[in-house]
Amino acid sequence: MKLQTQIPLKVAENTIDYNSKVFLMGSCFVENIGEKLQYFKFQNLVNPFGIIFHPVAMEHLLDRVVKERFFTVDDIFYLNERWQCFEVHSEMGNSSKEAFLDHLNTSLEALKAFLQEASHVVITLGTAWGYRHMEQGKIVANCHKVPQKCFQKELMEVNALSLSLKRTTSLLLSLNPEIEIIFTVSPVRHIKDGFVENQLSKAHLIAAVHQIITGEKRLHCFPSYEIMMDELRDYRFYAEDMLHPNETAVKYIWKKFQDVWIDHESLPIMKEVEKVQNGLQHRPFNRESEEYKKFQLKLQQKIVYLSSTYPHIQF
Repeated sequence: MKLQTQIPLKVAENTIDYNSKVFLMGSCFVENIGEKLQYFKFQNLVNPFGIIFHPVAMEHLLDRVVKERFFTVDDIFYLNERWQCFEVHSEMGNSSKEAFLDHLNTSLEALKAFLQEASHVVITLGTAWGYRHMEQGKIVANCHKVPQKCFQKELMEVNALSLSLKRTTSLLLSLNPEIEIIFTVSPVRHIKDGFVENQLSKAHLIAAVHQIITGEKRLHCFPSYEIMMDELRDYRFYAEDMLHPNETAVKYIWKKFQDVWIDHESLPIMKEVEKVQNGLQHRPFNRESEEYKKFQLKLQQKIVYLSSTYPHIQF
């Protein structure tokens, strides 16, 4: 695959290694990166409140987490036989009010504890288009199939986005001053807003991110969207829906992320982890053969070595 244009990238100073703890939040592309981190057994936590697309919705949720404003019955509602909350994804919903609130608040406590020890936060911004609940007057994370008439759709301007992102970073740094915050704009196209509207949205997000990271030591931008648009500018890199990056594109962007953000000394460990992952997927013709027993013994030795060196690594 020969590429005509490659975006210049600089290796980060405070990279991610096997002692790092990475929190990932935002649109569905952040889960692709999270899956790679999980596959290679880095310590990570991905979207404990589900996928969230809008920067302001992320800010509101992190404000609640950092300040420990626990969810109450006033924050939830019952619709289609399930309890839901406008601040989280529909997958969090539950038919039991008590179980739902317990899950929300347990997740809140767990996330705050993780952030206090985290080394890196990756925030993937999905869209600048938001849905403001008319009665509550705030941007929601998910509409939960509430009638459209209850919302006002709006495009957030660059300065307003910048202020929201600044508040988000201030919240995170107030909880953990040593944290590295990496912003990226999702390469997934939101064409339900329209092709032109999607481009406008992405442009607003990119401009807002670059406004806030300039001159800031712990704020960074990784160009996921730009790589997809400029280096992978062909439909063969998209899934069947022509909106999401396919596995080839995800691997390509992950390799770029790895080159910038994964510690060089962690690469040999990643290779050993991958060998174990491949070994666990191996299906022998004869499980009773001596060859397979030797294979299993070597595999177990690798697992023991990795787990003894890094206790969080479990297969």
